[in-house]
Amino acid sequence: MDDLKRIQDKLKKRNESSKKKKKISDLDKYLVFCFVVIILYTVTAIIFQWITQIELSTSLTVGVYGFFGGEITLLAMIKRLKLKKEGNEYE
Repeated sequence: MDDLKRIQDKLKKRNESSKKKKKISDLDKYLVFCFVVIILYTVTAIIFQWITQIELSTSLTVGVYGFFGGEITLLAMIKRLKLKKEGNEYE
């Protein structure tokens, strides 16, 4: 009987833990932010050029894409290295 109760308790705990919502990590939130900024900048630049017939500064465009593209690359490297280290711990 004790074995049966222990098994039932383990199953309840496992079910409760699987029902919890997954929390979005800070890296993922920042990654979404970077993509949103890039998309908003692109849309804004296209609308601005269409309305005024004047192109936005190329140095500003290069700066925005360069900065946020670099951030996305670094986030990907951090995540990859983090997963690689976690994988090595289990081997």
